[in-house]
Amino acid sequence: MATPYSIQTGEAKTLGVSDFLVCGASLAFTLGIGLAFAIKSRKSQDPSEFLVAGRSMGVLPVTLSLVVTFISALTLLGLPTETYIHSTMFWWLALAMLVAVAGSAHIFNPVLHNLGITSAYEMFYLGSVLYAPSLALKTFSGLDMWVSILSVGCLVTLYTSVGGMKAVLWTDSFQAVIILVGLLSVVIQGSIVVGGFGRAWEVASQHSRINFQEFSVDPRTRLSFWSVVVGGGTTWMAYYSVNQCQIQRVFACPSLKEAQMAMWLNGLGLAVVVSLCCMIGVLLFAFYEECDPLQFNLVGRTDELVPLFVMDILGHLPGLPGIFLSCVFSGCLSTLSSGINALSGVLLQDFIRPHCARNISSITATVITKLSAAVCGFACIGLAFLAGNFGNMLQLSYIIMSVFDGPVFGVFILGMFFPRANKWGAICGYMASLAFTTWISVGAYVNGVTGPRLPLSVHGCNWNVTNTTMPTTTLPHTASPEEDNYLSIYRLSFLYYTASGAIVNVTVGVVVSLITGYWHPVSTDPELITPIVNYLYKCRQKKPDNTAAVREIHGTSTELV
Repeated sequence: MATPYSIQTGEAKTLGVSDFLVCGASLAFTLGIGLAFAIKSRKSQDPSEFLVAGRSMGVLPVTLSLVVTFISALTLLGLPTETYIHSTMFWWLALAMLVAVAGSAHIFNPVLHNLGITSAYEMFYLGSVLYAPSLALKTFSGLDMWVSILSVGCLVTLYTSVGGMKAVLWTDSFQAVIILVGLLSVVIQGSIVVGGFGRAWEVASQHSRINFQEFSVDPRTRLSFWSVVVGGGTTWMAYYSVNQCQIQRVFACPSLKEAQMAMWLNGLGLAVVVSLCCMIGVLLFAFYEECDPLQFNLVGRTDELVPLFVMDILGHLPGLPGIFLSCVFSGCLSTLSSGINALSGVLLQDFIRPHCARNISSITATVITKLSAAVCGFACIGLAFLAGNFGNMLQLSYIIMSVFDGPVFGVFILGMFFPRANKWGAICGYMASLAFTTWISVGAYVNGVTGPRLPLSVHGCNWNVTNTTMPTTTLPHTASPEEDNYLSIYRLSFLYYTASGAIVNVTVGVVVSLITGYWHPVSTDPELITPIVNYLYKCRQKKPDNTAAVREIHGTSTELV
């Protein structure tokens, strides 16, 4: 017979010894893969072996690595909570992912496959990624946050800094299996507990959680079909097109065709993961239909709801909660290892070599890359301690990505779609876009802009085991745009941040380029222009004699980041 649930006892369950053993074995195996590749490649003096695995990886490991880099702990904990609090509108993200992959694989990757790009903002995002599983472990076991942050941060820093890209790709492949097993175990057991997924769907539908019909074109609508598919699709297109974490995996493929195949398979994998996470959200709501753990004071943050749910439904089965905890940590490790490896490449290729040591040897470059990976890892640990001061972790991750990805994405659109664009247009467009996205995001945060929340019940909680009385449940009030005492633009959906930043960048960049370069036409290397523009405008296919100069002008786009 199953033990009583937390909403009946007033206390959250904690992990057992078997769960810690399962999770520990998973982490140990991950570390073993990293150390194995470190030993295997200890004599290698080529930094490209560390950064892009010598461009020799197959489609399968690259595909799995692309998938799990997206599946951070923020996704595993945040997407189900989004469904629990709001609705299933975020499920449209599965379609948005396919839109993003199509644009990235066939518009941007053909140009970028032979170019290096940079990304300097990744550290802030990685800090929030490390915080999320630490929060889960705190909920599971009661351990202090700093124990989890330090242990996981040191583990991923160690195997990434010594093992390089091959270690990252193969550990990601192992972690993909762990994540799939973890998600399926929660979906299957959750369905059994609530009486079948069909019943969970019916319960969620009765309380307005099943909603795919929000088609408002108002950009202030937090989640609509257009904001998720268009805004979210643009956000992830930027992430897969100009973000170092993803591009470095694409570079690990020996050819563009294989890279594009990996991207498409990755898109299908992401759609499956998004669907599983949203299904968990439906089950989560059905299980806590009559007792919201937040109002019952079982948890202090929305990001702790999924760990609590897992312990409730799997806590009586030794080892299974440990599998899900391994799933959460796998999502964290995959994203962190990808980011740390990418940041080390950025520091070497775009800061150290151009500005500090142009003629360093390959062995020196390899040592610098490994040391910089370690430094980046410890910096992420420090930033993880700050992430807990912010709100919804899923929304926070999107905002961090968008504020910086939008301007960067705009620079690449400007360079690839507008042959007359010059470095002054790129610089001015980038700065204007960065100022705009920062202003919008900071303004929304300072003014406490939030979306509407659906009502949650507490009538089924066992208030006899607590020292508090049952609160009155009412629909949370959300001010209409007319009632706002701040600028209406602050209500812009966070999913539009990347798209709006890119639009500002391109608009300013084109205008400035025309003003500063109208009388100085340039001859642009077709390799730097996306194939669709070359086709539509019939750009000159013969390379000009001043290729180096043109690359320097358009290369400014990649040096700004």
